[in-house]
Amino acid sequence: MKKQSGFTLVEIAIVLVIIGLLLGGVLKGQELINSAKVKNLANDFRSIPTFVYAYQDKYKRLPGDDPTADSNVGAPATEVGDGDGRIEGAWNSAPASGACSTESCRFWLHVRLANLAAGTTTLGAGYQPTNAEGAPLGITGDTLVTGWAGNFFVCSAGIQGRFARQLDTTIDDGVANTGNVRVIGEGTVATAASGYPRALTTADDATLFTVCSSF
Repeated sequence: MKKQSGFTLVEIAIVLVIIGLLLGGVLKGQELINSAKVKNLANDFRSIPTFVYAYQDKYKRLPGDDPTADSNVGAPATEVGDGDGRIEGAWNSAPASGACSTESCRFWLHVRLANLAAGTTTLGAGYQPTNAEGAPLGITGDTLVTGWAGNFFVCSAGIQGRFARQLDTTIDDGVANTGNVRVIGEGTVATAASGYPRALTTADDATLFTVCSSF
């Protein structure tokens, strides 16, 4: 009678340990990727205000709102601001037909010409900056939420709920409808959608949101 061969308990245990180590490595790697993504998103909210303050310190004007940006940084005469002390326009304003129609769009031209931020100064494709998720990133001095005070607001779209919650915990109070950092709506919205800002839960983890911070 032929004896059947098979795996011993020790061999099976070794295989299970190896599988466990592989799965642990994959999960740890994904955790590191997610942490890096949140860090990159947080850096956007930290770096854009530095553009504002550096430009203001040098030229005594707000970028985008600067009425003398043509002489200050060499912007076209058609791409200067009105000098009223507010960066006006939807935060996600993009150029159309080779020109900006809002100060929030001109903001990027002014800070790039001033060598404060990287990016093209050509008002066309690729001009609008994006975040780590490849979604729009911008700034505005317009009111986004009634009663939410701020000299200006930095907004970033296309952020999954799980990252939005981590982001809020990293740079604010951890609650998406209070403090400086707030979720103003799903997708890419110019101002707060109905029912927003609101707190997020794990049920929102896969949904894409627009997150803004006041300064």
